[in-house]
Amino acid sequence: LADGAWLEATRERLRRDCERLDGLLNGAGLRVAGGTRLFRLAEGPDAPAVFDRLGRAGIFVRRFAYRADRLRFGIPGGEAEWERLAAALG
Repeated sequence: LADGAWLEATRERLRRDCERLDGLLNGAGLRVAGGTRLFRLAEGPDAPAVFDRLGRAGIFVRRFAYRADRLRFGIPGGEAEWERLAAALG
């Protein structure tokens, strides 16, 4: 944590990752309702179908029993994961 340059670079990478994930989610018909730099909360009437489609593709997202229209997405770990998510959402 004493490495200020690493912290700043990580913050910037996570900011860009959030913007990228928001774009993917919006493109899939989901609205970003909140989150942090480590996850995004998205909602939409098709969230249950998106959850099923992602599960069949081997991508885990969190669903909420009390809000079927919401899903929580973690930030993908690398370019291969970004591509898998984009393909599954597309």
